[in-house]
Amino acid sequence: MILSEQEQLRRQKRQELMAMGIDPYPAAEYPVNVHSAEILANYVPEKANYQEVVLAGRLMGFRIMGNASFAELQDAEGRIQLYFRRDDLCPGEDKTLYNTVFKKLLDIGDIIGIKGYAFTTQVGEISVHVREFTLLSKALRPLPVVKEAEGQTYDAFSDPEMRYRQRYVDLIVNPQVKDIFIKRAKIVSTMRSMFDARGWLEVETPVLQAVHGGAAARPFNTHHNTLDMPLYLRIANELYLKRLIVGGFDGVYEFGKMFRNEGMDRTHNPEFTSLEFYVAYKDYHWMMDLTETIFQTVAQTLHGQTKLKVGDNEIEFAGPYPRLTISGAIQQYAGVDVDAMSEDELRKHCQGLGMDVDTQMGKGKLIDELFGETVEANLIQPTFITDYPVEMSPLTKKHRSKEGLVERFELFVNGKEIANAYSELNDPIDQKERFEDQLRLAEKGDDEAMAMDYDFLRSLEYAMPPTSGIGIGIDRLTMLMTNQVSIQEVLFFPQMRPEVIKEVSSDSEFASVGVPEIWIPALQKMGILTLAQLKEANPNKVFNDLGGMRKKLKIDAAMPTKDEVVAWIA
Repeated sequence: MILSEQEQLRRQKRQELMAMGIDPYPAAEYPVNVHSAEILANYVPEKANYQEVVLAGRLMGFRIMGNASFAELQDAEGRIQLYFRRDDLCPGEDKTLYNTVFKKLLDIGDIIGIKGYAFTTQVGEISVHVREFTLLSKALRPLPVVKEAEGQTYDAFSDPEMRYRQRYVDLIVNPQVKDIFIKRAKIVSTMRSMFDARGWLEVETPVLQAVHGGAAARPFNTHHNTLDMPLYLRIANELYLKRLIVGGFDGVYEFGKMFRNEGMDRTHNPEFTSLEFYVAYKDYHWMMDLTETIFQTVAQTLHGQTKLKVGDNEIEFAGPYPRLTISGAIQQYAGVDVDAMSEDELRKHCQGLGMDVDTQMGKGKLIDELFGETVEANLIQPTFITDYPVEMSPLTKKHRSKEGLVERFELFVNGKEIANAYSELNDPIDQKERFEDQLRLAEKGDDEAMAMDYDFLRSLEYAMPPTSGIGIGIDRLTMLMTNQVSIQEVLFFPQMRPEVIKEVSSDSEFASVGVPEIWIPALQKMGILTLAQLKEANPNKVFNDLGGMRKKLKIDAAMPTKDEVVAWIA
C-alpha cells in the first residue's frame, strides 16, 4: 500500500502517542452528556448554564495561537467552537499535554472527548472552554479539505463517484447529506405509525425464494448447497404477504429490500427498498384515497406543508389527485386511441415513433411502452393512472365493468412511477391461467415473465378475501421528498462498479532485489509500483528521477550509485 506523506506522518504521530503512554484508541466509555446543537440553541450567559459539559466528536479545524487555541468540534448534531488554554489544561509545570499532544500530535479528523463549560467569546460566538481533553480515536487518513472564502466553497468533496463509494467521508465533510437520510428515516416512521394506528401488522417475509414472483422483473440467481436447489433473491414480497391475508390477518405490511437483476440509472438500483401492504375487504378505489392521505401526511410531517419544490416544479401533495385510465392518458397526451387499434397497428405506430419494439411484445406490453414514451414525462403533479390491460397485470382482479382491463393503478409524480396497486386477484382458477400466460411469454424469451407458484395457488384455493394491496418505492419517495434527482443520493451505499486498486509490490519484494527501504517511497512516487514495472524501467531515467525525488521527499540518505540502480533492474 502506498502511503501519502500525510498518512506516513499520522502513523508516526500514532507511534509517538503510544510511546508517551497515550492509547490512541482507548476502550473505556466516554460519558457524553450533551450535543453541540443543544448548547448552541439553549445556552444563556446570564443563566450560566452548561457549566459541566462533556462532548465528543471529530476535530474539523484548528487555530493555534501560542498559549491559547481554538478548534472546531463536529458531533452527531452539528459543530461548535472549542477554546483551549495551556495553563488550564496543564496547571502544573509539565505542559506536554498542550505543547506536544494538542499542538503537534492531534490532526483534523481525530475524534476527541472534552470536558469544560459553555461561554461566549468576545465576538459573541458560543463556545466551550476546555478543562480537559482525551484522544478517543486517531485518524490515519486526512479528510478532504473543504475551503470557504467570501461565501464560495473550494476543494469540496463533490465528485459523485468518490462520495458514493466513500459515503463515510461524504457524511463527515458534507453534513447536509445527513439530513437526507434523517428525512428518509422519518418517512418510514411516519408511514409505520399510520399503519400501526390502523391495527395492521408489520411482518417479515423470505428474501431467498424458491419461486420468483410478485412482479415482472429479472431475478438474481443463487444456489443452496445443502438442499442442492436454486434460489432467487426476491423481486417482490407480494405473494407471501397475500398468503398472510389468506391466513386471517386483515392488514399486513413490510418495509423490505427487493433485488432486480436489471439496468442501473438515476432512478434504478439493483437493490432497493419497497413498502408493500395488503388490506382485506378493500378495493383499488379505497387504496387511491388512502394513498393520497399517506403522501399528504408524509409531506406535512417532513416539511410542515404539502406543497414542495422538486427540481423546477412545485408539486402539491394534498389530494385529491387526478385519475386517468391508461388509454385515456395516451389519448390525451399522444392523440392515439389504443383501444381502437389492433396489436399490429399499435406496433407499427410505435415503430413509426422510433421506439424499440419487437414481435414478442403483445398489445398490453406495447401500450405500456407507448405510455412510457409519450405520457410519463407529462405527469408532474400526483396522478393516478388506472385500468391497465389484463396482459400487463397477471396478479390483478379483472375489471368489474370493462372487458380486457384490470383494477390497477399506478401513481406518477414528477414524471416517475412511485406506487403500484391493485384490487388483488383472488380467483385461483383465473390466477393459474394468468401464470400459464406468463410461462408462454417466458418460452418466447421474456426473462421478466413470472414463474408458476403452485403453493401460492394452493393458498388461494383456501379462499382469500377481497383485498387491495400496494407497493411504494421508498427510494423514489425519498428522492421526491428531499428534492434529489439521483437515487444514489438517497442510498447510503449504492451499488458501484468494483474499485480499481493498483497492484503494489510489498517492501520486502523491493528489498529482495536490493532496493533500500528508504528509497521505496521514491520509486512509488515515480509510478514504479511493482517489481515488474521496475524491471521494465530505463536505468538512466530511474537514476536521474531519484535525484529529484531525494530533494522533493527530503530523503536523508546518500544517493544510490548508477551501478546500484542498474543492479535493481537487471
